[in-house]
Amino acid sequence: MKKKVVVVSLGGSLIIPNEVQIDFLSKFKRVVIKNTKNYKFVIVCGGGSLARKYISALSSLNAKHKLQSLAGIAATRTNARFMSYLFSMNPEEGIPHKKKEIKTYLKKQDIVFCGALEYKAHQTSDSTAAEIAKEFKTDLINLTNVDGLFNKNPLRYKNAKLIPHITWKEFNKIINKIKFKPGMHFILDHTASKIIMNNKITTYILGKNINNFDNLLKGKKFKGTTISG
Repeated sequence: MKKKVVVVSLGGSLIIPNEVQIDFLSKFKRVVIKNTKNYKFVIVCGGGSLARKYISALSSLNAKHKLQSLAGIAATRTNARFMSYLFSMNPEEGIPHKKKEIKTYLKKQDIVFCGALEYKAHQTSDSTAAEIAKEFKTDLINLTNVDGLFNKNPLRYKNAKLIPHITWKEFNKIINKIKFKPGMHFILDHTASKIIMNNKITTYILGKNINNFDNLLKGKKFKGTTISG
């Protein structure tokens, strides 16, 4: 049986919000490895605090947005390299920078880590994950620091309510009300939203509870948000 490719956008807030999240990442590793029986994983790493610190420094010096974005991309690739080490992998050819390189890696192994790919304006690592999901005609799983999409920020408001399902168009309306900036921290960026909507990519937003990720992979009930038709 040919293994299905699963694309995971691993938020930088789950890798290194301030300190490396060893406890969560160890659990994540166990779940991914366990599920390689049925899947191949492309794990796209966000930049987290490392990216935001670089971007903030450049912004304070009035550096161009493109340079800020390039610094963010470098941070995602550093995180991807770290994650490969955490999985006891040492990609001698380096972290993939292009989709064709990801395809080459997947022929030889079940797990591939990458950061953002080539620079494109108004994109974060979420857009990379959406582009890869489009390429492989598969679903996108976004792991972030909240349990899904809420009607307001759950980190600020205790009475925020989880939205278990939303259509691509409805989600796109929400994201288009937010102005893009390098290192932006929202569930998905504007370009990723357009890609999943235009290509009808079912997208799942899950939080830190790793059991929900495992349950989703096994077709069981999970807590989170599904973005689909």
